[in-house]
Amino acid sequence: MGEESKKLWGGRFSGKTDPVMEEFNASINIDKRMWEEDIAGSIAYAKGLEKIQIISNDEKETLIEGLNKVVTEWKDNKFVIQPSDEDIHTANERRLKELIGSVAGKLHTGRSRNDQVATDTRLWLRKQIQVIKDLLLSLIQVFVERSESEIDVIMPGYTHLQRAQPICWSQWLLSHCWALKEDLERLDGLFSRVNSLPLGCGAIAGNPFGIDRQFLAEELGFSSVIQNSLYGTKSRDFVAEFLFWSSLLMNHLSQWSEDLIIYSSKEFGFVTISDAYSTGSSLMPQKKNPDSLELIRGKSGRLFGNFSGFMMTLKGLPSTYNKDLQEDKEALFDTVDSLKGIIQVATGTLGTLTLNADKCLAALSPEMLSTDVAYYLVRKGMPFREAHAVAGSVVQLAEQKKVEVSELSLNDMKSINNLFDVDYKDIWNYDVSVNQYTSIGGTSKNAILSQIESLKKFLKRVLMR
Repeated sequence: MGEESKKLWGGRFSGKTDPVMEEFNASINIDKRMWEEDIAGSIAYAKGLEKIQIISNDEKETLIEGLNKVVTEWKDNKFVIQPSDEDIHTANERRLKELIGSVAGKLHTGRSRNDQVATDTRLWLRKQIQVIKDLLLSLIQVFVERSESEIDVIMPGYTHLQRAQPICWSQWLLSHCWALKEDLERLDGLFSRVNSLPLGCGAIAGNPFGIDRQFLAEELGFSSVIQNSLYGTKSRDFVAEFLFWSSLLMNHLSQWSEDLIIYSSKEFGFVTISDAYSTGSSLMPQKKNPDSLELIRGKSGRLFGNFSGFMMTLKGLPSTYNKDLQEDKEALFDTVDSLKGIIQVATGTLGTLTLNADKCLAALSPEMLSTDVAYYLVRKGMPFREAHAVAGSVVQLAEQKKVEVSELSLNDMKSINNLFDVDYKDIWNYDVSVNQYTSIGGTSKNAILSQIESLKKFLKRVLMR
């Protein structure tokens, strides 16, 4: 029998496939990492075939026993991939036949590689999402713990990379933490769409033997069954959505990394990155480079590239399965592998960095309290727009006198507006300034403690599921 007739699809063909085409067509070197999911799907399908009496109980047991032997070979690194193995499905079925004989040919009854690969990919991603979720939870916990323990540190807040108003360091930390919390919630929503079963959709039209797809879903732990066979074999929306989610997460981590890269520079010195997450220069011995953060920032582009590239693969595909969809796994596997490393490095970097509270305090300057001058006047009854203009005049007078705004005398202040009184000196207190922002979401200590408590409750809910 020729090699072509040994292929799962070989009965139609008599000529040989070009060797270059063989290699071009094969995906085994990529999708072999789904061997466990592929066998799990096959075991469930064997049970489903027995349930509808397509195979006998003895045949089912033979199939399952053989599949478990294949599992052992994979686990023991004894499974030998053959040149004819196009993909993981072909490889496992070929080996199963070698182990148990012709009964292996009954396993594929009513099943197609189209619904098989869609099932395997969903099973694999479902498992990986849980790993990523646990890693992300650990990172959020570090954010929350540092926010609580370092709540008294005040630093400049920035807009346009210019010093704006004093804020708590914890407020800055939590601004990134809330983004990650929403990422985690999005991942939960995404998981529910991944966790829907395509097995039993066949190649395109469905299963002609009345396979109990709800039974298959229960066997494999899926929460729902895809309701349309064409959609079930074609849809890679769940892959695209995961790649988008990963891109959004990386955007958040990249922005966080950029802030810390700036804050760790000598010009700022707010933080010192641990040696464990830094490297040196091959030429300049005094340098300490925040490579962990730079790599996180850099890899965000790579993961977005995986997403955008796969979206171009999907664009314009005709209905149901097309070979283009084989391109999903390389982007998916690379993104998952990268994410797991990135989140762990981010957690380690944040957990070990040193906060230099004195440098944060030294970076504060009285002109950052100029808005507080307007607030002072508002509290004395002046409309804000008018108060804002008066505050601008205070800044202008300080510049003319070449002194800090806090060094202006009461007479100087009164020369601008008579509402200024002896209590104007209270304006120049950074603690007072920060703690006036008491509304929900503000940078006062009490408002931050409220944020921390809310995040702790969120973490507790997630961890208890």
